[in-house]
Amino acid sequence: MAERGCPLEAVPLPAEVRESLAELELELSEGDITQKGYEKKRGKLLARYVPLAQGVDPSLQAETRIPGPSQATAPAPEQQKMRPSHARDERFRSDVHTEAVQAALAKYKERKMPMPSKRRSVLTHMAVEAYTPPGVPVSSRVSSKIQQLLNTLKKPKRPPLKEFFVDDLEEVLEVQQPDPGQPKPEGGQTAVLKGELLAVGSTWPPSLLATLQQWGTTQPKAPCLTALDTTGKAVYTLTYGKLWSRSLKLAYTLLNKLTSKNEPLLKPGDRVALVFPNSDPVMFTVAFYGCLLAELVPVPIEVPLTRKDAGSQQVGFLLGSCGVALALTTDACQKGLPKAQTGEVAAFKGWPPLTWLVIDGKHLTKPPKDWHPSAQDAGAGTAYIEYKTSKEGSTVGVAVSHASLLAQCQALTQACGYSEAETLTNVLDFKRDAGLWHGVLTSVMNRMHVVSIPYALMKANPLSWIQKVCAYKARAALVKSRDMHWSLLAQRGQRDVSLSSLRLLVVADGANPWSISSCDAFLNVFQARGLRPEVICPCASSPEALTVAIRRPPDLGGPPPRRAVLSMSCLSHGVIRLDAEEKLSVLTVQDVGQVMPGADVCVVKVEGTPYLCKTDEVGEICVNSSATATAYYGLLGITKNIFETVPVTAGGAPISDRPFTRTGLLGFIGPDNLVFVVGKLDGLMVVGVRRHNADDIVATALAVEPMKFVYRGRIAVFSVTVLHDDRIVLVAEQRPDASEEDSFQWMSRVLQAIDSIHQVGVYCLALVPANTLPKAPLGGIHVSETKQRFLEGMLHPCNVLMCPHTCVTNLPKPRQKQPEVGPASMVVGNLVAGKRIAQASGRELSHLEDSDQARKLLFLPDVLRWRASTTPEHLLFLLLSAKGTVTSTTTCIQLHKKAERVAAALMEKARLTTGAHVALVYPPGVDLIAAFYGCLYCGCVPVTVRPPHPQNLATTLPTVKMIVEVSKSACVLTTQAITRLLKSKEALAAVDVRTWPTILDTDDIPKKKVASIFRPPSPDMLAYLDFSVSTTGILAGVKMSHAATSALCRSIKLQCELYPSRQIAICLDPYCGLGFALWCLCSVYSGHQSVLVPPPELETNVSLWLWAVSQYKARVTFCSYSVMEMCARGLGAQTAVLRVRAVRAWREPRTSPSSRKPSRGAPPPAMKGVNLSCVRTCMVVAEERPRIALTQSFSKLFRDLGLPARAVSTTFGCRVNVAICLQGTAGPDPTTVYVDMRALRHDRVRLVERGSPHSLPLTESGKILPGVKVIIAHSETRGPLGDSHLGEVWVSSPHSATGYYTVYGEEGLHADHFSARLSFGDTQTVWARTGFLGFLRRTELTDASGERHDALYVVGSLDETLELRGMRYHPVDIETSVVRAHRSIAECAVFTWTNLLVVVVELDGLEQDALDLVALVTNVVLEEHHLVVGVVVIVDPGVIPINSRGEKQRMHLRDGFLADQLDPIYVAYNM
Repeated sequence: MAERGCPLEAVPLPAEVRESLAELELELSEGDITQKGYEKKRGKLLARYVPLAQGVDPSLQAETRIPGPSQATAPAPEQQKMRPSHARDERFRSDVHTEAVQAALAKYKERKMPMPSKRRSVLTHMAVEAYTPPGVPVSSRVSSKIQQLLNTLKKPKRPPLKEFFVDDLEEVLEVQQPDPGQPKPEGGQTAVLKGELLAVGSTWPPSLLATLQQWGTTQPKAPCLTALDTTGKAVYTLTYGKLWSRSLKLAYTLLNKLTSKNEPLLKPGDRVALVFPNSDPVMFTVAFYGCLLAELVPVPIEVPLTRKDAGSQQVGFLLGSCGVALALTTDACQKGLPKAQTGEVAAFKGWPPLTWLVIDGKHLTKPPKDWHPSAQDAGAGTAYIEYKTSKEGSTVGVAVSHASLLAQCQALTQACGYSEAETLTNVLDFKRDAGLWHGVLTSVMNRMHVVSIPYALMKANPLSWIQKVCAYKARAALVKSRDMHWSLLAQRGQRDVSLSSLRLLVVADGANPWSISSCDAFLNVFQARGLRPEVICPCASSPEALTVAIRRPPDLGGPPPRRAVLSMSCLSHGVIRLDAEEKLSVLTVQDVGQVMPGADVCVVKVEGTPYLCKTDEVGEICVNSSATATAYYGLLGITKNIFETVPVTAGGAPISDRPFTRTGLLGFIGPDNLVFVVGKLDGLMVVGVRRHNADDIVATALAVEPMKFVYRGRIAVFSVTVLHDDRIVLVAEQRPDASEEDSFQWMSRVLQAIDSIHQVGVYCLALVPANTLPKAPLGGIHVSETKQRFLEGMLHPCNVLMCPHTCVTNLPKPRQKQPEVGPASMVVGNLVAGKRIAQASGRELSHLEDSDQARKLLFLPDVLRWRASTTPEHLLFLLLSAKGTVTSTTTCIQLHKKAERVAAALMEKARLTTGAHVALVYPPGVDLIAAFYGCLYCGCVPVTVRPPHPQNLATTLPTVKMIVEVSKSACVLTTQAITRLLKSKEALAAVDVRTWPTILDTDDIPKKKVASIFRPPSPDMLAYLDFSVSTTGILAGVKMSHAATSALCRSIKLQCELYPSRQIAICLDPYCGLGFALWCLCSVYSGHQSVLVPPPELETNVSLWLWAVSQYKARVTFCSYSVMEMCARGLGAQTAVLRVRAVRAWREPRTSPSSRKPSRGAPPPAMKGVNLSCVRTCMVVAEERPRIALTQSFSKLFRDLGLPARAVSTTFGCRVNVAICLQGTAGPDPTTVYVDMRALRHDRVRLVERGSPHSLPLTESGKILPGVKVIIAHSETRGPLGDSHLGEVWVSSPHSATGYYTVYGEEGLHADHFSARLSFGDTQTVWARTGFLGFLRRTELTDASGERHDALYVVGSLDETLELRGMRYHPVDIETSVVRAHRSIAECAVFTWTNLLVVVVELDGLEQDALDLVALVTNVVLEEHHLVVGVVVIVDPGVIPINSRGEKQRMHLRDGFLADQLDPIYVAYNM
C-alpha cells in the first residue's frame, strides 16, 4: 500500500486538512489512537474529497477496506510522480523509499507460505480459521503445509554460488566469488581534506577550568543552566557563580574529607563514576567540574534502575577496568537505587564494590579561604572517560585528554559561531556525546545559557523544546531527528510558536542516512513559523573522534547544502553511483557539512591496510586533529588500531607523519568538500561480499505498512554469524491487537521487500510481545542486548519466521554419487594401499568346550531335566520386588515341575500338537520362565509378548494382538489378572476380543506330570520365536532353532565365565533379544544364579538394581540404557546417602518384608550401604551405537560407590543375531576412538585426535563372542571393505537366527538377510546381514590368545540413516548437537519427509519460551552438520516415543507428526 497521507493527485487538499492528516498519522504510529479511531477520523476529514479522487490514489481508497492479501500487493500507479510528503513521521521514513517498497512488493505475486502452527494455549489472539483452514481435514494439515513449503522452496532462488570441487573428505564451504559484473570504483585517489585553521588568538583561555573561574568570579549572576521538571516548568537556574563555588566545595570535599584508614581515599588521576538521572543536569555539571578541579577523572554512566538492566554487567566491567571505587550521585537518585537488605545500595551484577557519595549541598564542606585547587593546564592527562557500547555489546571507556577537551570546545565555538551569553536549548543526553560537548563544556567556555529539556518532558510534551526556544529566544538548539519527528505530533494547536530566533539547529544524528526525511518534514511544517532552511545543521560525530563534521550556516561561510541520491545496490559493494529517482532501491543522503576547524580528514578502506579510497568509493572516515579522544582506557591493543591508524596511498606511502583516528563512520567526500555519511561500522552487516546497513533494512521494514502490526521505532536489526557468514536478524515488537495471520502476512511481505530492494535475504524475523525488548537508557532499543538474548534463547518471541533455505548459499557442494567401484577393485585398492580387509572373529569354540555336557545335552529341555536330577535344590532364580524383598525363588527341581505342569495343561486343556505356537503374555517373573520351558517340554513353540499396560490399553493392546496374530499363536498363556484385562470392556474398545485364540490361565493349573518330555528330531527344529518392534517401526519376528539357542548360551557362558557358583544381576525386559536370552535361557544352561530385577520396579524405587548388585555381590550385571539413565538422573545426587550403612542390619527379606513405603526420591532404609566394588563388568544391552556420554557419566557418578572405572561396557546384537559382541570378564578393556564426523558422512573412517574439530567419540561395542566371525561389507556391491571404510556389519555364527517368521514368508528378504554371500573374495561363507553400519580397527591391545585385538565399532542402523545432500547422516549426531543448543531441550529426534529435515524437540520449560528454540536449533544444525532444517516441531516432554530398550521410535514419531497427532506447542516451517 502506498504511503498514507500522501497528497491527492487530482484534488489539492487545503493546508489544514494536510496538517490534520499528518498529525493523525503520527498519533497512530505512536500508538496514541487505535486503528479503528484512526480510520474513523480520517474518513471524516476526507469525506468531501474522496468522491473526487476515484481512480486517483489507491492508498486513500484502500483505507476503508479491511486489509487483505490481495490488496496488500496493489501496485502504485506508474504515472504518479514522487514528491516530498507532508506526513514524514519517522527518522526512518522516506516517500521515495515507501513507494519503492510498494512497487517491489507489487512485483511479487502473493506467495503462499505455510503459516506456523501454534497450540491454542500459546495463542493470544488468533482466528479459528488460522488454526485449522476450512475444508482441510485435520489429518492432512501437516502434510499440506509441508507441500506448501516444498512449493515455496521450488521457486527459483538467487543463483547458487560458483562451486568448488569437493574432495570426499573435505567439505569446502563456498567462498563467495565476486560477481564479474559488480560495480567497481573508477575514480582517482582521494586526497586528505584539510579543515579551516583553528583561529588561535590571545583571547582563548589556557584551559576550560580557567574559563570557569573567570566567569564564576567576574560574572557570578550570569545564568549557566536551567533545569526543567516534567511539566516544563523551570525548577532551578544555576548561575556561573554558583557553579564555581559548588564545584570548588565538591573538589575540596573529595580531596580532603574522604578517608580510608586515615589515608585519603582519592589521589589525583583516580576515576570516579557519575551516576545522575537525565532530569538533573545541574548536579551533573557541578559533579563534572568538581572532579576536574580535584584532578579526578569523571566517568559518567546511566542510573541503574534494576539489578538486571540491559548492558548493566558491561558497565560494571568498564567501572572495574577503570578502577572506579567511588560513585557520586544525588540524594533523590540514591534513594531510588535498588537496595540490599542492609539498606545499602545493592551490588549490581558484574560491578566492582563502590562507595556512594551524595553531593547535595548539605553533604559538602566549604573550603577554607586560602584553599585553591592546583592550577590546571590543558595537558595530555585524561580529563574524562565516556562510555561506548560496541556492536557486540561490550562497553569500553573512551579517554579524552584535557588538551583534546579544550581543542574540541574551541573548534565547536568556531564552527558553530557561538558567542557570549547566547541561549542554547539542549534535548540530548548531557552525560555524553554532543549533549556533553555542546551543553556542558563549550557552553561554559562561551558563558552561554543552556536550557536542558529532560527526556521525560519530551515524552509528555514533544513540543516542549520548541516552546522553550520561543520562550527563551534561544539562538541555538541541539536535537536528534527523533525529537523533530515527535514535535510534529503536537504542533497544530500551537499557532503562536515561532522559531525565528534560531540561527542554528544542530541535528546531532545527521549522520543517520534516514535523518534527511525528518529534516525535510520539520522544515515543511515549521518554515511557516519562522524557521529558516539554512538554520538546520546536521553534524557527524563518534565517541573516538568527537565531532567530525558539521554544516555551517551561510553567514559563517558554509557552502549551500547538498544531497545525493545513491544506488543502494552499488553502495552494498562500497561504490558511489548517483541514481535517477525512479529507481526502486536508492538512498537519499544529505551532507553533514564541512570538516571541523583544525582537523584533517581522509577516507580509507574499511578492511585490511588503510589505503586511501578512490573518489567514488565508500570507506571509513579518519580524522587527525588535536580535538579527538586519545585511547580506549586500559586497552592498548585496540587503542593502537583505532587511534593510531596511518593511512597510506595506493603505493603504500604514509600520507602523514601524524596518526589518524578511525571514526567508525562510513562515507565519502562530496562536492564543495562536504562530508557525506552513509552508515556506521557498528551497523554494518557483511553478507557474502556485500555490505548492508542495519538502518537501511529497518527503513525498508517500516515502509511495509507497519503501524497495524508492529510498533514503529521498536525494531532491531543485527547480524549473527552462522556458517562463516553474517546472517541478518530482524526483531520487532508486535502490537497486542495484531492477529497471528496478519503478523505472518506482514513478516512475509517484509522478507519480500528486503529481498527486492537490498537483494539480501533475512535469516530470521521474530516478533516479540509489546514492551519486552531491552531498552536503551533514553528510549530506543538496546540492540546488542537484544542480539545477546537472541543467541542465548532468551528473547521469548511470539512469532518466528526463519529463512535458511533462501539465505544460506555457501553450503558445501552436494556430494555427487560416483559410479561404484567394483568389489574386486576395492580389494585390490586396499591391498595396494597396505590396508587390510576388515574382518575379525571371536575365539574358536571347538577348543573351549569345558565338558562333554555341551555335546550330550544339545537341547535346553534336556539340560533342565539333567539339572533337576543332579542338583535339584540348586537355586537358579531370585525375583526382587521394589522394596528389595525376594518375591519368589526357583530351584532346578521347582522349575522342572512347574514346566511339566504347563506342558500337561497345554496338551490336555488346549489340546495343542507338536509345533503349535504359544504366546506367553506375562509380567517379568519366574512364571514366564516356567511357561517357556513348559512349551519346550511338549514340543510347542513359545513366543514371549510384553503384556498390555492397564493404564494405556488403547496403544499397548493392539501390539499384543498383532504379535499373537502374526505369530499364528494357537493359545495364549498368561495370569489371571491379565486374562481379565484381555477380555475387559476397555479391551473391547481397542481390539476385537472375540478373536483371541484359547486363553489359558496358568495361576491354578493342577500338579500333573507329562508322560514324556518332547525331544526335537533335529537340532535345526524351531525352538522359539523372538518378536520385537524395530526403531523404524517394523514388527519383525525371527526364528531360533534349538541348535542356535544352545550355541548362544554356550558363547555367553564362555565369554562371561558363568558357572553354578556365580551370581549375576539382570535388570532387563525379558521379552526379546539378549534380554530374553539372559533372563530365560542362560541360567538353565550354565547353572549360575540370576537375581532378576524387573525394570518397572525401578519406577517405584530407582536404587533397586544397584542395591541388588551390591547385596548379592554380583560380579556380572546387565542393564538397558533406560535403566542406566534412570539411575543417573534419579540417584546422581544421592550417592552419599546410598553409601551410608543402614543402622539396622540387612536381614533376609523373605522373613521380614519391609512394611514401610520408600519415600519418593530417597532410597528405602534397606537400600543404603550400596557398594559396587564387586562388579567386574556391567554390560548395557542395546541394538544401537554405544551411548558414550551416558556410560561415562554413569561411571563417574557411581565411582563414589566403588564402581570400577572400566567396569561399564556395551553389547551389540540385532535381529539376525541377538549377541554378536559382549565385553565379558576376560580380555582387554573397551577402547574409544575419535573419528572425523565429516568423513563418516562419505562412508570413510578417519581417526583424529581427541578434541579436534568435528571429532566424534565412538566406543567399542564389546568383544566379539566365541564362534562369531564379523566382516565389513559394502551394503550395495556386497564386496569386502578395508579398515578405513564404513560399511555394513555382516556376521557368521552358529547362533544366528535362521530367518524371519512372517505371515507371507518373504523368501527374498530371508535370503538377503540370513544367507548373504560376498561378491568377491571368500564367496563360500554364509553371512547374516545385521543392517548396522560399523567398522573394524586393529588395536595395540592383545587378547587372551596373544593376538592383537580387533575392535568392532557400531555407528548406526542403516535403515535410520538420512540421505541428505548426497551424504549419509546418522540421526543421533544431529540430535546430540540439538540437545546441546539450549538448556530447555530435554530430548530431540530427527527424521526426513520429502527431503526436508524435520527436527522434533521436547521443551522442558515454559510454553512461551518455545519459539526461542527455533533459531537455535536451525543455527546448530547448520553450523555443525551443514544441513538446513525444514521444519522445527516443539512438543511436550515425553512425546518422542521410546521402546523398552530406551531407543527412539523415529518412524512412529514421523507418522504421528504427519497425522497431526503430536499436539505440538509450535511448528515452524523454515523458508
